[in-house]
Amino acid sequence: MATTAELFEEPFVADEYIERLVWRTPGGGSRGGSEAFDPKRLLEEFVNHIQELQIMDERIQRKVEKLEQQCQKEAKEFAKKVQELQKSNQVAFQHFQELDEHISYVATKVCHLGDQLEGVNTPRQRAVEAQKLMKYFNEFLDGELKSDVFTNSEKIKEAADIIQKLHLIAQELPFDRFSDVKSKIASKYHDLECQLIQEFTSAQRRGEISRMREVAAVLLHFKGYSHCVDVYIKQCQEGAYLRNDIFEDAAILCQRVNKQVGDIFSNPETVLAKLIQNVFEIKLQSFVKDQLEECRKSDAEQYLKNLYDLYTRTTNLSSKLMEFNLGTDKQTFLSKLIKSIFISYLENYIEVETGYLKSRSAMILQRYYDSKNHQKRAIGTGGIQDLKERIRQRTNLPLGPSIDTHGETFLSQEVVVNLLQETKQAFERCHRLSDPSDLPRNAFRIFTILVEFLCIEHIDYALETGLAGIPSSDSRNANLYFLDVVQQANTIFHLFDKQFNDHLMPLISSSPKLSECLQKKKEIIEQMEMKLDTGIDRTLNCMIGQMKHILAAEQKKTDFKPEDENNVLIQYTNACVKVCAYVRKQVEKIKNSMDGKNVDTVLMEFGVRFHRLIYEHLQQYSYSCMGGMLAICDVAEYRKCAKDFKIPLVLQLFDTLHALCNLLVVAPDNLKQVCSGEQLANLDKNILHSFVQLRADYRSARLARHFS
Repeated sequence: MATTAELFEEPFVADEYIERLVWRTPGGGSRGGSEAFDPKRLLEEFVNHIQELQIMDERIQRKVEKLEQQCQKEAKEFAKKVQELQKSNQVAFQHFQELDEHISYVATKVCHLGDQLEGVNTPRQRAVEAQKLMKYFNEFLDGELKSDVFTNSEKIKEAADIIQKLHLIAQELPFDRFSDVKSKIASKYHDLECQLIQEFTSAQRRGEISRMREVAAVLLHFKGYSHCVDVYIKQCQEGAYLRNDIFEDAAILCQRVNKQVGDIFSNPETVLAKLIQNVFEIKLQSFVKDQLEECRKSDAEQYLKNLYDLYTRTTNLSSKLMEFNLGTDKQTFLSKLIKSIFISYLENYIEVETGYLKSRSAMILQRYYDSKNHQKRAIGTGGIQDLKERIRQRTNLPLGPSIDTHGETFLSQEVVVNLLQETKQAFERCHRLSDPSDLPRNAFRIFTILVEFLCIEHIDYALETGLAGIPSSDSRNANLYFLDVVQQANTIFHLFDKQFNDHLMPLISSSPKLSECLQKKKEIIEQMEMKLDTGIDRTLNCMIGQMKHILAAEQKKTDFKPEDENNVLIQYTNACVKVCAYVRKQVEKIKNSMDGKNVDTVLMEFGVRFHRLIYEHLQQYSYSCMGGMLAICDVAEYRKCAKDFKIPLVLQLFDTLHALCNLLVVAPDNLKQVCSGEQLANLDKNILHSFVQLRADYRSARLARHFS
């Protein structure tokens, strides 16, 4: 196999190379089997191939050395060439610096020469201009204007420039010598000014923005420039107010002018601000006055609605105008414009608001009481009334006749909603129309009116009337309506509290009036809760009184001591049935009249009094064995009724009472064991003894010995 450098190109694998060499050598591979294998021939081939590789290695090595030498030689030549280029670059950079310095020197000379030329030319130009002005001045002095600039109407721009300068010069001349020429210049000045304004007006009507810009630029140096702006503002508003909504028309007008004014005037923000001022002080002020003055004295409700609506729409328009460039302090500018329109109406706003709210609230209440054919009675106040109330609370004595309300609570959600709606609207107007410094104080005044008419004149009056309508505890077949008052009062309290949080709190949250309002609200609620508690307590007493009447009328002594012990067919007494029916009805009424923890509190109190009544009632009778069994059945029914309360304490009391009733029937020998049972072990021995004394066999069975 011929040995070449190509055989060793990557990727080179030595094993494969040897395999190929052996395979190509005759007798060196596996061809022909083991008999054809010739190791000598293979060895000879290996030796020859190694020699060829050595020769090739030497040849390659010589070639590498030659290339290295050539590379070193070229590297030296390249380094030498780079050095020469660096030297040439340094020379060129030095020449560039010299040229730059020379150019700077020449430029300085040119600038100096230009300054010198300008210094010579400027006085010359001024002299030429002064000469021209003197020429034009002489024409005015002679009284005959011959120059083309004054006679050619197309050169009005040049004439305006000249006459403006002559007018300034004329101001410096003495009047006694130049009065005639000064008056002629002033007359021409005025004529040109009028012509320019007329030209501006015509261009505006034709919609020629470029011509308007040219004329406005000329008029900028004239005294009548402001009149030009006034004309522009006046013509802008022609035909602008065609809709029924003047505020929308004004917004569209300002948007249109804002896009145009920058292309006409050099001070567009001033012109736009003047337009807005004109719109506010003339159009809007006149519109607001027409809308408010006609109802200011005759219709307070319509006046307040119109004032709120107009002020809101004006401030909304102001917010839209804030997008435009009106100068440095556009917020203050627009605020002053709004204030100038509404200042006379806002000064006494809160007086009108509170006066209307009082009269409206009084009318809503009076209309309600008239619909009920009810004449409000005076609620007694002072020391005697307070003393009566305290005695009634502590003793429940009937201090004077009760009032028959015929089931009327004198509370109306419709009335409450109307009062709250009126107050809500008043709060909204107050928020919008009050000065920020007066807002908390004004909101507090509205809140006090709400408290007066809703809480005192309506709710408190209903509570007082409801309290007066509660019958005495010994009344028979009394109708108890106070729980209906409680139910409606709770609903109204929630509505009142919601308005307090939703509409009043945001207005006073960051002012000292917050604590004052919270304190007033707390006092009102505490005062009414006290009356509600009093009414509920007296109502519970009436319920217990009704139950006493039922027990007195229906319970007979023979119920628990029947003449025939073997012929008792009833499971519980008729009195028990009627009492339980009455209690269930009242429990349902209590649950429907109250919410939250108040239900549990009142039911617990009612349950405790119910237990005390039954306990004391049972101790009025003597019990035979069968009568004791019937008493146990009655108490079991009472206990079942007590489960409806869902109050653990009440159920526990009746469980204990049921256990006590077992003492009425237990065998004498087991009496001591029952007394020491789980439910009775913690009771006082006197209580146990008092129940055992009710047994008919107490003396005959000598049961007293168990308690000695």
